[in-house]
Amino acid sequence: MSELIDKMRRRGGRWLDVRPAPVRPDRGVFSLSFDDIPVTAWTEAGPILAEHGIAATYYVCGGLESGTNLGLPQFTTDHLQALFAAGHEVGCHTFGHTSALRVPPSEYAADLDRNAVWVAERLDGHRMTTFAWPYGDVSVGAKAVVADRFALARGVRDGINAGTADRGNVQAIGLESRRLPGYDLEGLMAETAARKGWLIAYGHDVMDTPTPYGCTPDDLDRVIRLAKATGLEILPVGQAWGRMAN
Repeated sequence: MSELIDKMRRRGGRWLDVRPAPVRPDRGVFSLSFDDIPVTAWTEAGPILAEHGIAATYYVCGGLESGTNLGLPQFTTDHLQALFAAGHEVGCHTFGHTSALRVPPSEYAADLDRNAVWVAERLDGHRMTTFAWPYGDVSVGAKAVVADRFALARGVRDGINAGTADRGNVQAIGLESRRLPGYDLEGLMAETAARKGWLIAYGHDVMDTPTPYGCTPDDLDRVIRLAKATGLEILPVGQAWGRMAN
């Protein structure tokens, strides 16, 4: 019964309290994002991003710092400061990697505020402006809490954002070994360019033998090359969002 209730609440979060916002860039846009920040999302992905001359968005949970998640070591403060100094966006992923389905909105708000303080203390007062839902779990109550704090929230529902998007749950595709075989990446990139839309990819670890939620270095390199070949502009999530209304 609890699984059914969670499923209904996720659907409610996706389809209720929709906050439409324009997605009309001058040309198609592609954004890369990494959730949780396993160490390899920086040590392996960082050099690939630098080689291509692009920046990504890293969604951080302060509570995961120097810990483990999915059996993998997570970022340190030094990693976070290094990627921020390199020009990558740091966005919010809650402090405790908290599901919006597991706590009331008031506790979710406190968790977000705790993460904001934690990040600001380590990144010279940096204020995060974009958010990604842990587990892709969205609830109607949490949507209102997030909307008060961030310009937009990225979800995990497959698709290209074009015309308009729900700023409380923008669509994305998974740069994950469990999902990549099911995507026509060339087709998605071409459609994004043709529709002048916005395609966001999210992933986790980057290594030769990734978890189901991560990808290989070659996967990352390929998706960037495809975006460039299609003529998409590659921007971090927050910077891309600033282009949408234009």
